[in-house]
Amino acid sequence: MNDGSSLLSSFSIQRRVLYALLMREVITRFGRENLGALWLLAEPMIFTLGVATIWSAAGLRHGSAIPIVAFAVTGYSSVLMWRNAASRSAMAIQQNKGLLYHRNVQVIDVLLTRSAIEIGGATGSFLVLSILFTSIGWMTPPVDLAQVLCAWIMLAWFGTSLALLIGAATAFSEIVERLWQPAAYLLFPLSGAAFMVDWMPQNLQKYILLLPMVHGVEYLRQGFFGNVVRTHYDMGYMAVCCLVLSLAGLYLQREAFRRVEI
Repeated sequence: MNDGSSLLSSFSIQRRVLYALLMREVITRFGRENLGALWLLAEPMIFTLGVATIWSAAGLRHGSAIPIVAFAVTGYSSVLMWRNAASRSAMAIQQNKGLLYHRNVQVIDVLLTRSAIEIGGATGSFLVLSILFTSIGWMTPPVDLAQVLCAWIMLAWFGTSLALLIGAATAFSEIVERLWQPAAYLLFPLSGAAFMVDWMPQNLQKYILLLPMVHGVEYLRQGFFGNVVRTHYDMGYMAVCCLVLSLAGLYLQREAFRRVEI
């Protein structure tokens, strides 16, 4: 009985810690004036809308029956989630050293807070844009809502695991953060946001599918658009990659806590 009470008490404390860190991060980053925390949704929405507008205005086509706006929303919303989560977590430990004085605040709390904010913003942006464009006829409702949800959860897992890994690794050397920035730009066009794997030459498809987030985007688009396009994915492979990244990130964040000078 005491063990159960102790566990509930620890869970309650951890929940309050995460909530406090979340509120602190949101207020510090977005402030209390003007749109405030609404910028959390507005930032990814502006980017996705900008891409969709440019593509539409330029008359670009992607060789499928998927409307260009729907293609941009399903691609760029997902890639912003994992890229921003990892980028915001870089150097997060050094920037929040003072908080680690508190016994109940751990390195993993800081990293999870950063990634949760970015994942929440990208998710909210994706929902708002999907509902808006569906209501005006620029997108159609998802063919399989459960598959869309599953794909989004997998992409969120990938973003969280990558954020843990990058955030913890930057505590060992600032070089990691400097290397991650160009790597993120290089991964962006390879992430599946702007193409379908089936459009690529067959000799390149196997290399593109080595990137776990490509599987998530393919799975997401199949859930959204059905058999309009041919998709290539292996969610088992993506799950294994996410698990490996998660375990590596958890190990590094534990070691980072031991090394950080408070």
